[in-house]
Amino acid sequence: MWFFKKKTINRIEEKVDEISSEMDKMKIAEYVEMIEHPRRMLWANFIVGLIRGFGMAVGFTILGAIILYALRWAVRLNLPLIGEFIAELVKIVQENMSKER
Repeated sequence: MWFFKKKTINRIEEKVDEISSEMDKMKIAEYVEMIEHPRRMLWANFIVGLIRGFGMAVGFTILGAIILYALRWAVRLNLPLIGEFIAELVKIVQENMSKER
């Protein structure tokens, strides 16, 4: 009888250790600390939002530059379809600008 109790206690200790290590992996303590201190959570989210916004601005700037470079390259090749499309765009913009004056 004593052997079975010791075996059960050992299994319970193993399970507690396993659950403890899983909780450490999930970082529940850090999560609870963030919930207890909402100002810290708001500050961290604010900083992360600024960094994401800056990253998007830089990314869109680079993407826009690449697209403009590709369009300039297409115009230099004097491709009929693209050249006509760009000429039509320029014509529409000039008409709208002359109407505003």
